[in-house]
Amino acid sequence: MGSLHTLFLHLLSRFLRRRSAVVTIFTTSGNSSSIRSCLQDTDVSVIELPFPQNIEGIPPGVENTHKLPSMAYFLPFFESTKLMQKSFEQALESLTSPVSCVISDGFLGWTLKSAQKFGVPRFVFFGMGNFSFTMYQILGRERPHAGTNSLDEPFSMPDFPGLKLTRNDFEPPYNDIEPSGPYVEFLAEQMAAAAMSEGIIVNSFYELEQCYADYWNKKFGPKALCVGPTAWRRRRHHRPWKSQEVSPEQLQEIAAGLEQSQVSFLWTLKPKGLEFLQKFEERVKGRGIVVKDWVDQQEILRHEGVKGFLSHCGWNSVMESICAGVPILALPFMAEQHINASFVAEEAGVGLRIMPRNGSVRGFVAAEEVERKVRELMMGVEKGEEVRKKVAKYRDAAHNAVKEGGSSTRTLDMLIDEVALKGQTFSPVGSVVCCPDGQGFDSD
Repeated sequence: MGSLHTLFLHLLSRFLRRRSAVVTIFTTSGNSSSIRSCLQDTDVSVIELPFPQNIEGIPPGVENTHKLPSMAYFLPFFESTKLMQKSFEQALESLTSPVSCVISDGFLGWTLKSAQKFGVPRFVFFGMGNFSFTMYQILGRERPHAGTNSLDEPFSMPDFPGLKLTRNDFEPPYNDIEPSGPYVEFLAEQMAAAAMSEGIIVNSFYELEQCYADYWNKKFGPKALCVGPTAWRRRRHHRPWKSQEVSPEQLQEIAAGLEQSQVSFLWTLKPKGLEFLQKFEERVKGRGIVVKDWVDQQEILRHEGVKGFLSHCGWNSVMESICAGVPILALPFMAEQHINASFVAEEAGVGLRIMPRNGSVRGFVAAEEVERKVRELMMGVEKGEEVRKKVAKYRDAAHNAVKEGGSSTRTLDMLIDEVALKGQTFSPVGSVVCCPDGQGFDSD
């Protein structure tokens, strides 16, 4: 399940438990079964909208980003969802309960117009943390990178003088000096819609990203609502690493680093095209396990024998690792993963970062670097010990945040009260949750 599904189902449980509410989820037939399977024994309604067919640039049968062959299909996929607006609004009109709010994916900016048409607030969810969202916003508005001469030249972020980043920490084309093109225009459109929304729902907790949540609310807006973590709300299966996202040569180098580290490990990996894998498995037999299918990531992270997590640093995985008290070994590849990795290693201090051998934050990672960082994370008495203490502290803070009276619980109650006040009533209320699943690549 994607992060959007997970967050929405968490919100649904809170709406239903805290108040008398009528909740409706809008999705498509291709996403419906996974949602319905999680809603047994509830009164939640699921309405299926037809997904646009025969759209150029979108493979047949694809209705969520998990099934897109690559990020090259991202833009046409989300542009095509605009064709769903008419059927969405027709379905809204057919609801027996009055609509009180719309909660939708940040890449479905067109739902703002629908919410405005019905005179109700829209809340937006992007699947990113406060830190990464704030850094991207600063980059776009303040352009601190404008004077740099290369992708790897460090620059300071305005209002955060101790924070040094490079253009390579951000995803192209957003890191260009003068970004332009269809993708940039699309993102600008979604951010404009988000700015006119009632609030941004964040799968994080205030204690983890306090200064960045405060900065966002003071400098930008709309208000960031930290209602997480949702990590233990339900099981989420982790996809194996895929060779089209990471080259076979890089995977082989990672394998060599794991082998040389002499630590025990479990690695989820798609075996297609990986000729080295069979002999590798033979050499590490007894201390290393390669799983070639989906796994329950949360269950594995919570196992008492797991002491480290080699992660791409999608935000969902970061949150799950923190909630389990497992330090992170950051190895980002795409989307906002590089910014998340910076947060993990340098801001929160809950992990170490594996660095490419070319001196950049992007590039080929050598086996020796993997070996060194794995051993430091697992057995180190300096940096390793420090990150283990930090992640334990934030694990406890995460648990406290979602308890009765905790920061995330109070924020979610405030959201519910605000919706009730705007709608004059909360019994019944139609809380409309829009998904096709908009998250897939970056947030896992």
